[in-house]
Amino acid sequence: MVEVFFTIDVEVWCDGWQDIDARFPAAFERYIYGPGRQGGLPDQLQILRDHGLMAVCFVEPLFSGRFGAAPLEEVVGLIRDAGHEVQMHLHTEWVDEARVPMLPAVRRKRQHLRHFDRAEQCALVRQGIAMLQGAGALRPTAFRAGSFAMNADTLAALADNGIAIDCSYNASTMGPSSGVCPGETLDQARQLGPVLELPMTVYADGRGLRHTQLTACSWGELQALLWQAADRGHGQFVVLSHNFELLTPGLQRVDPIVLRRLRRLAAFLDRHRDRFRVRGLLGDAPTPPSAAPRHLRSPLWRTGARVLEQAWRRTYSR
Repeated sequence: MVEVFFTIDVEVWCDGWQDIDARFPAAFERYIYGPGRQGGLPDQLQILRDHGLMAVCFVEPLFSGRFGAAPLEEVVGLIRDAGHEVQMHLHTEWVDEARVPMLPAVRRKRQHLRHFDRAEQCALVRQGIAMLQGAGALRPTAFRAGSFAMNADTLAALADNGIAIDCSYNASTMGPSSGVCPGETLDQARQLGPVLELPMTVYADGRGLRHTQLTACSWGELQALLWQAADRGHGQFVVLSHNFELLTPGLQRVDPIVLRRLRRLAAFLDRHRDRFRVRGLLGDAPTPPSAAPRHLRSPLWRTGARVLEQAWRRTYSR
């Protein structure tokens, strides 16, 4: 049985840092709900709920240091009302934008959490927990760093704050430079001291490593990789999405290809509950495999098919 985690990174951006107070209301509406209230986070949550599946929503709370608690409360409320799980996500680009300083020494933008030392990361994690709980969420038990930009200090900061699961390691991006498990491709759950690392699922596509993201993989790739994970004894399979992932890159309309991918994925996981268990991160922690299974691979012909499909999507979205 493969434990599947459908994770949604929930975040809001103003598409720049100028005049953000005036731009935020429209940005919030567009990023969370989608244009015309179509293709946003509620639609993803409803598709999963229609199939009895749980999403793990990694919610970014630091933006509320600028815009107040009400928008964060709205996000937490719609996730919890839809029956899904709220966990924590931090994008440190918001630290220097807070009206009340989060860290006294920060006067300029530091894009990644790894740009902060252990004490600073600990303080930011603590503030993120307080913000989420203040917005009505349960105390988070799991965390994902913005842009997967974690390091070894992140695990220590999480342990200091009683967060037992980290989902920040991504072998296809910043994982190899994180200082965590150097020289390894970490793609299965691993207990690292007091914190369990639950990394992104990655696969070799003939051109390098790629992580399993709704907009970055074709449906054919996702389906084949899930069966491969089951056949090779993988304990976990982590899929990434974002609150705006059903929209075209300019967030102007619903992307029909990605919408169809999600519907197919949800139906597949619903239909094959004997092989795949979709679950959250509250309660029992994922179990690391007793032996490292073989890494996932996708043939070049599937990669080529995906490249053509993605090119068509980009043309459509103009």
